Amino acid sequence: MRVQSYRFYLIQQNFLKEKCTKVMIFCKKSPIFVFMLTKTWAIVLRTIKYGERRMITEMFTRSSGRISFAVSVSRSSYGGLRRQMLQPLTLLDIECDIRPHIPLQKLRDTRLAVPYVSLPSDPVKISISLFISEFLCHALRGEQHNEQLFDYIADSLCWLDNSASGHANFHIVFLMRMSLFLGFYPNLDCYTPGSWFDLRAGSFTATHPSHHDVIEPADAARISVMMRMRFATMHLYRMSRDERNRTLDIIIRYYRIHIPDFPELRSLDVLHELFDGI
Repeated sequence: MRVQSYRFYLIQQNFLKEKCTKVMIFCKKSPIFVFMLTKTWAIVLRTIKYGERRMITEMFTRSSGRISFAVSVSRSSYGGLRRQMLQPLTLLDIECDIRPHIPLQKLRDTRLAVPYVSLPSDPVKISISLFISEFLCHALRGEQHNEQLFDYIADSLCWLDNSASGHANFHIVFLMRMSLFLGFYPNLDCYTPGSWFDLRAGSFTATHPSHHDVIEPADAARISVMMRMRFATMHLYRMSRDERNRTLDIIIRYYRIHIPDFPELRSLDVLHELFDGI
């Protein structure tokens, strides 16, 4: 039986509460914090090779936000941490030591939380995943504890893995909805036909702003419609490749304005070649 969603899986496994144990030592005047043993869920963002059998992996955890870990990878298929578990966007159930002011934390136990079925093998979904993982690496830079954001990302990845078709607009909807959890979701209430969209203010305006970070009325009208899409209904919105790419470029530009030092995405060119006429 396939897992239908991240939250459904957690309910099935009775993982409704994360565990956190503080281990402390005491001096005469006050306790000194040593480390915090945490059991939580994590999404792998990226992994970098560090020596022969060691790697540095960055994860977005549900309990503590973004954390970097130094890990040792097992060559055996029967035990230890395997490289396959550190692929971008993998959902893990981890136990780790969280120590303050230490750049690389330690993993004590790692298990696959939600096994993907189609995400690692479907060519189109692989291209979407590469883009999403690169995007998250930059969008979640410095992101702290945010359970709602974690649940949104995990649910979205499970939806994509389970979808058989109709996911051509997934990356667009994913990015647009994620801005809600990051605090700069656009204000859609003031839209009227012919409005401009002010990228800095995140709202529609009847007149051209005094700066150049603005979307012309033709594209602004499309943005107004796209922002109301959901995963369940996005297959009803048919766009050409040019229209989809234009919309995606506007969304990336919007993120670049609201997240400092947001770079160019290398995987964007590959995504631009997908879904022609879908």
